[in-house]
Amino acid sequence: MSLDSPAAASPWQDAILAAMLFAVDPLGTVGVSLRASAGPARQHWLRLLHDLLPAGCPVHRIPLHVPDNRLLGGLDLAATLRSGRPVAERGILAAADGGVVLLAMAERLTAATAARLTGVLDRGAVDVQRDGLALCLPARFGVVALDEGLAEDEGTPLPLRDRLAFHADLSGVTRADLDEELPAADEVAAARQRVAAVTGGEEAIEALCTAALALGIASIRAPLLALRVARTAAALAARERIAQEDLVIAGRLVLAPRATELPMERTEPLEPAHDEPAQSPPAETNTPPADGDRGENESAGLDPADAEVVLQAVQAALPEGLLARLRLTAGDRAPCAAAGRVGALKPAAGRGRPAGVRRGDPRAGVRLNVVETLRAAAPWQPLRRQDGDGDGDGARGPRPSVRVHVRRDDFRINRFQQRSQTTSIFVVDASGSTALHRLAEAKGAVELLLADCYVRRDRVALFSMRGRTAELVLPPTRSLVRARRCLAGLPGGGGTPLATGIHAAASLADALRRRGETPITVLLTDGSANITLDGAAERQSAEEQALAAARRLRASQIAALLVDTSPRPRPAAQRIAEAMGATYLPLPYADASRLSAAVRAEAAAAERAASRR
Repeated sequence: MSLDSPAAASPWQDAILAAMLFAVDPLGTVGVSLRASAGPARQHWLRLLHDLLPAGCPVHRIPLHVPDNRLLGGLDLAATLRSGRPVAERGILAAADGGVVLLAMAERLTAATAARLTGVLDRGAVDVQRDGLALCLPARFGVVALDEGLAEDEGTPLPLRDRLAFHADLSGVTRADLDEELPAADEVAAARQRVAAVTGGEEAIEALCTAALALGIASIRAPLLALRVARTAAALAARERIAQEDLVIAGRLVLAPRATELPMERTEPLEPAHDEPAQSPPAETNTPPADGDRGENESAGLDPADAEVVLQAVQAALPEGLLARLRLTAGDRAPCAAAGRVGALKPAAGRGRPAGVRRGDPRAGVRLNVVETLRAAAPWQPLRRQDGDGDGDGARGPRPSVRVHVRRDDFRINRFQQRSQTTSIFVVDASGSTALHRLAEAKGAVELLLADCYVRRDRVALFSMRGRTAELVLPPTRSLVRARRCLAGLPGGGGTPLATGIHAAASLADALRRRGETPITVLLTDGSANITLDGAAERQSAEEQALAAARRLRASQIAALLVDTSPRPRPAAQRIAEAMGATYLPLPYADASRLSAAVRAEAAAAERAASRR
């Protein structure tokens, strides 16, 4: 494959070029984030990379839920119990020193594992301080993160992506693309011998930094990685110094995937960022350049306009329409809850996602982790054999029949986390005042919220406030069809038993929370309470009782949202929302997107509060 490819190459050509450059210098370029589902394209790329890597290069695959002792190393339990003294075991990262690690399903990598991995990448070594061991093992390796994410918010964790030079995407690659000519392994091997001798001057660094700044790339790692890639590209092209073509390749492969904003439109080339304006040399002079590197760069064809060339290459490499989306979303960077990710992660006793181990007694259905228990007891075996103290009961003397002395302090139990179910409780004011003006619009708003809850896999419940009571017309369910049917047949008319409706919603929310779920209350009303708790038509008492019920709901720390259904925002509804501690949203200004975003925000707040509890 020729390196003199146009600035706008196909995704498959860029992926092949990234594999070549990574194979030349895996430790310098750090790695590749490869976004592709399992299929022929990804297998073809991995096979190509394996052929281009040096012979005998260690390649280790890291599974998704790898424990810390396998990742970083620790106590070799079997050898320790056999020898009677602590024996260290090398982890995957230390064993991969000088090679490559493959991260399976990198989009699901936990934040803790990503933090440990990035820490090792930064230090180039694994520090183990656990199980009575103190080790520092070299661990310099390249990373291939296999990203199988489908949604835009799914992907390799950002701290890890920031450290990987190449971000390749094989989503649009077809079988016809796989028939292209592949690079020869001997070219990559020859470049591997030359890369250490390639040099680059200040102009190359300045061009890449200026381009990164114009593209809104805040991380300093991006231009550093781009410089390393430019050196590797020069070595692959058998050049001794970085040329403009190498900067174009670095900009296309490293800077383009990281662009966050449009570069400013310029009528003149970018100037170097010096304190004083650059002066052009006189036409005839016998004085040599003051900076030796600068003179060599000029002979290699580099000049201050290289930043403009790099920017043009980056713009040509960006997908069609991406720059327009960047312009539209430049001021809207607020994170939002992802569809399908609902409910707070809570500790669970016997099932759920593994969340490590902790010291504790195996009782009340909690599982004992035998391996970690033995691992905790192993470093103390020589002392316990001398004392003859196996179970801490005070008995002394040798016990030849006891192979392993385990105390109660050594017990380790499994920890689990389980995502709780989120239930949105809708309380709809179907009284005469609302039915006269806004019941149809309120039903439309509730239907939009129901559809959004269905996408997030929430359960929904529906209360109707009318007459003298609040009726549960829809118990908690996931059936969108059933919810719409109940909503369509919801009659209107009668008084507004607002206090009764708030009490009913609070009771259901409390029952759901006792079962480990995360409740959210969405109240749609105009705030005109006129029916008391005992069914009397007394407006003043009804309003006082509604405010008291709202304060009790706030005291129970249940997330709430109040949608004002009156034709104009009313102070009565605002007072109820303030007493509830709820987000207030007038229906005239609440379109479908705002309603959905408000419910998602309340869900996120409820999940955070539940996690803290």
